[in-house]
Amino acid sequence: MKIFVEKNKDGLGEASGKLAAKFIKNAILKNGVANIILATGNSQIGTLKQLVKEDIEWNKVVMFHLDEYVGLPESHPSSFRRFLKRRFLEKVPSLKTSYLINGEKDALIECNRLNNIIENYPIDVALVGIGENGHLAFNDPPADFATYQPYILVSLNKACKQQQVSEGWFRSIDEVPARAISMSCNQILKSQYIICAVPDSRKAIAVKYCTENPVSNMFPASILQLHSDCSVFLDKFSSSLLDFKNRT
Repeated sequence: MKIFVEKNKDGLGEASGKLAAKFIKNAILKNGVANIILATGNSQIGTLKQLVKEDIEWNKVVMFHLDEYVGLPESHPSSFRRFLKRRFLEKVPSLKTSYLINGEKDALIECNRLNNIIENYPIDVALVGIGENGHLAFNDPPADFATYQPYILVSLNKACKQQQVSEGWFRSIDEVPARAISMSCNQILKSQYIICAVPDSRKAIAVKYCTENPVSNMFPASILQLHSDCSVFLDKFSSSLLDFKNRT
């Protein structure tokens, strides 16, 4: 795990977006196509803003969607499909293919549909974040580290729901859907490169637990420590509790 600390959120987004672009271009050069995973939420806004500025042959890029609420219509302001369409897909209309999660359909049928698709696409680059409760995608603690199913149906815990409210996506916990379709932790780890963007002081405790403590499903994003090429981009706030003196 490689950790980079930028001065502010803008620098974090720029640096993570540029590294993602580099990996995508390399994959296209090597394989003729790049398969990527995109995340959503406040932590990803800067990364996606930079990524769409990059000179990439988007007609050679296939995009997969990290997670989505169950039962939330795309018209809802908090829909992750809506987020990706507005911040990415509408800005790169020449994209080869995109596979979005439809949480309005039967969740298990949708998981099976996506699982049958993604098994044919080895992932080159995954963009992810870390939740305030340490979750990776919507794999809340205690996360399922045993499953190798690419997409799974998960329940959202109270801390996860509260984060969505605190970030302004919902007015109250009661409005946050109880379940979501999420890419599993092991599927994320299958990516050749992982880029994790984590701004803000409210993520500082989770960042410390997930990067400096032993790998545990109680801090799901700690599993990123096991990946051979994971780059974590932080700002001075999210990195404020790290003990860099003990890092190599």
